Amino acid sequence: MSEKITEKVHLLIIGSGPAGYTAAIYAARANMKPVLYQGIQPGGQLTITTEVENYPGYPDGIQGPEMMVNFEKQAVRMGADIRYGMATKVDFSSQPYKVEIDEENWIEADAVIISTGASAKWLGLESEQRLNGFGVSACAVCDGFFFRGKEVAIVGAGDTAAEEALYLAKLCTHVHMIVRRDTMRASKVMQDRVIKTPNITIYWNSETEEILGEHKVEGVRIKNVITNNTQDVAIGGFFVAIGHKPNSDIFKDFIDMDETGYIKTIPGTSKTNLEGVFAAGDVQDKNYRQAVTAAGSGCMAALDAERYLSTKQ
Repeated sequence: MSEKITEKVHLLIIGSGPAGYTAAIYAARANMKPVLYQGIQPGGQLTITTEVENYPGYPDGIQGPEMMVNFEKQAVRMGADIRYGMATKVDFSSQPYKVEIDEENWIEADAVIISTGASAKWLGLESEQRLNGFGVSACAVCDGFFFRGKEVAIVGAGDTAAEEALYLAKLCTHVHMIVRRDTMRASKVMQDRVIKTPNITIYWNSETEEILGEHKVEGVRIKNVITNNTQDVAIGGFFVAIGHKPNSDIFKDFIDMDETGYIKTIPGTSKTNLEGVFAAGDVQDKNYRQAVTAAGSGCMAALDAERYLSTKQ
């Protein structure tokens, strides 16, 4: 590649959710002069979340966007250079590493922290997007608490969908689980638990035709793909659990990933297969995907980067 380098930085952080901002806070305090590019969605997935009640230190809860503004302010106060812009290409074939921003400028960095997150997969319904945050959610563990005592629906058939259905069943009066085929992809033990849970009804060979409600979720129209019959079910919440896609495409030529694109890190660290490149948050975590675990891994990445850079001085 014949990149024209416009800037050289010590530590570059790509992505601005809890992982990226926490990495920036720690890195700035360690005088690594981090530069952070916020990406296409500054603040990450929490900016489309309403109330956050499970992050320690907020006894009354906090709005997701407000929390991310606070994270950013703290990083700036510590001295991090926070910028609007998106990494569009990388060249990690040699050091220093090179990253293209907004298809225009190339930056060189001695170390890189990847915290680009993951995006929930959606069904693609207009009503789903319109009611997102008004009863539609892609995280039962995050938002299920708000629907305690109500009836809800969940769509999905894998282990995550089964786990979230069981989680919701403990909080909600009834869970309507919509499964596309006549079987689940979930492990046998998870399927058995779901099937044996009395307040979960499974709709086999079914898909979501429409989420009902003008300003909030009031019901779901379920279509049987065999008979084409539809039925409307009254619910207060609708959960999408058909998977997440890690935002890792631009790194695939250089960084080791699993079959679905999650970046592989050395267990117990944030280290990738490339020396001086670290990964934190949902781009490398397909199990927990919580703000608090993302923040923790951002801390790990900053500490790992500090140790790495100290050996290169």
